[in-house]
Amino acid sequence: MTTKILIIEDNQDIRENTAELLELSGYAVDTASDGIEGVRMAKLVKPNLVICDIMMPHLDGFGVLQVFANQPELATIPFIFLTAKTDRADMRKGMEMGADDYLTKPFQEVELLRAIESRLKKQQNNLAITDSHDDLVVAQQAIDFLDFEKFSNDKKQQQLAKKQLIYNEGDTPSRLFYLVKGKVKTYHTNREGKYFITSFVKPGDFFGFVDLLENQAYRESAETLEDATVLSVYSKDFMEKMKENIHVEIYFRKALTNYLLKNESILFSMAYQSLRKRVAQALVELVNTYGTNQDGPVVMKLSREDLASRVGTATESVIRTLSDFKKEGLIEVKGAELTILQADKLANLKY
Repeated sequence: MTTKILIIEDNQDIRENTAELLELSGYAVDTASDGIEGVRMAKLVKPNLVICDIMMPHLDGFGVLQVFANQPELATIPFIFLTAKTDRADMRKGMEMGADDYLTKPFQEVELLRAIESRLKKQQNNLAITDSHDDLVVAQQAIDFLDFEKFSNDKKQQQLAKKQLIYNEGDTPSRLFYLVKGKVKTYHTNREGKYFITSFVKPGDFFGFVDLLENQAYRESAETLEDATVLSVYSKDFMEKMKENIHVEIYFRKALTNYLLKNESILFSMAYQSLRKRVAQALVELVNTYGTNQDGPVVMKLSREDLASRVGTATESVIRTLSDFKKEGLIEVKGAELTILQADKLANLKY
């Protein structure tokens, strides 16, 4: 199926030249000369990607993006801003509102094509991240193939206490780990001693494979958030097992890609999203990782320091934001215990 792209641009020369370039590149192109026409066209043709100017009559690019955000059928369409302005404040505003990329006119043809290809590929990868039945089957095959559930000796099964270090940043990866019970966090520490949580691990997840697969020292540490049971195998045995079974290798290569994409998304959010949205996204991530009843309230314990380190802000800022969410009826707070009442609303905060 041909990929459809909608260009919303009031300058006729730019609109027509860009459309010609994309058509020659194999895309199906529709165009609109202002924001209002662009929204109507988007609802009609359901494009796979939108390229939109910012400064336009009737409805500017920010207004178009806002309309898209409020329309479920349009909200997930990749959105690239195209503008002659280079004001960083405009760029930040667009990213905070949900734009996927930002190109400044005049632009090189290859620059535009790469941006489009990147956005479309990222959307496909994000869709692939969603667990499917096939993914679960392959995951179970990986567990069975590595004989994890048959391990019984102390070298391969560990009972770990809360806040116990599993591996340390800078060490050479020697084992592949699998979480049977409990919760684990992975984190990176900077030169000033501040740490940033790179992932939360739930029972049934493998971890410690990112740097093992990339054949380099650990770029992060792993530590238990509560009492946990961990199984592991030597990295050499793991790599040999992967060579024996292509499905297991595909599973872990895909897991590596998903991990990198997820952290790219988080770093992007830290750079351009508001604090409220970043805290909300972290809470939704916790619900998706550890929640057992996503249709109702989800109760979890996580220190404010750990939440702040996932968001990339000060603990005091997280506390103030949680207080705001509590007043808005989105969460309940009782000591270290957080109850997520409305995860769907947190996931769809506009600012």
